[in-house]
Amino acid sequence: MARIVGSFAMSHVVFEHDKAPEKATRVFAGMREIGRRITALEPDLLIIVTSDHLNNFTLALQAPFIVGVADEYRPLGDMGLARTPFRGNRAFADAFVRFAARNGFDLARAEEIRPDHGLVFPNLIVNPGNRIAVLPFYIGVANDVPPSPRRVWMLAQCLSKFTDSERPKSERVVVLGTGGLSHWLCEVEQGRVNEEFDRFVIAKLTSGAGDELAELSAEQIRGQAGRSGLEMMHWLFAAGAVAGSSGEMVFYEPMPEWITGMGGIAFAP
Repeated sequence: MARIVGSFAMSHVVFEHDKAPEKATRVFAGMREIGRRITALEPDLLIIVTSDHLNNFTLALQAPFIVGVADEYRPLGDMGLARTPFRGNRAFADAFVRFAARNGFDLARAEEIRPDHGLVFPNLIVNPGNRIAVLPFYIGVANDVPPSPRRVWMLAQCLSKFTDSERPKSERVVVLGTGGLSHWLCEVEQGRVNEEFDRFVIAKLTSGAGDELAELSAEQIRGQAGRSGLEMMHWLFAAGAVAGSSGEMVFYEPMPEWITGMGGIAFAP
């Protein structure tokens, strides 16, 4: 059977270093540390769990879960990021969509997407040179009705079951949940950071109690962390893929200068 050999989570937005140079230096060091740990695991596939910022998937048609199914992806190029193509894994993605359908999850397939910064920036940090194939996995947290944290948790466990039972024995998979933490973007409270909630989330996930976070509603998360703070569900997916595993906080900085809480954790599968 294949193995999920590592699971991680980290924020996926950065702004000017000069706005908070000491914090920014620590954040970048933490991100690079996560990248080093992923590289050391020698994965065949990196599943990046993220959200689209209304660039590929608009409010015109709102799907809760979308899987990238393609051999290659060309980035959108927003936020000045390079449009360098990177490899996908069509076979894995297609097989997972079909397995999920047999287990109660109807996942949307996306064969023609141009990933934006929510995927491209973390991939740039942890997968330099695009050596590892990437599977884009989108959770529709920008939807008017986002999926529930419990549904996210259960789908992550479905992914774990899929890798265990359906994939080649030698295949090594890493999951990376991106985005968050508290993040009031384009809202009246923009710039606010709820450090207490951020640390609560990190503590639950690193103690192996992600299933308790899954009991929260999307509305509760939004109230504590802002609409964009719903990206915390990407972290929950990363935890659910290795359910019960403890973890380590690699970095955390409350950064109103970057209008978000910046953090990163590593799980021990």
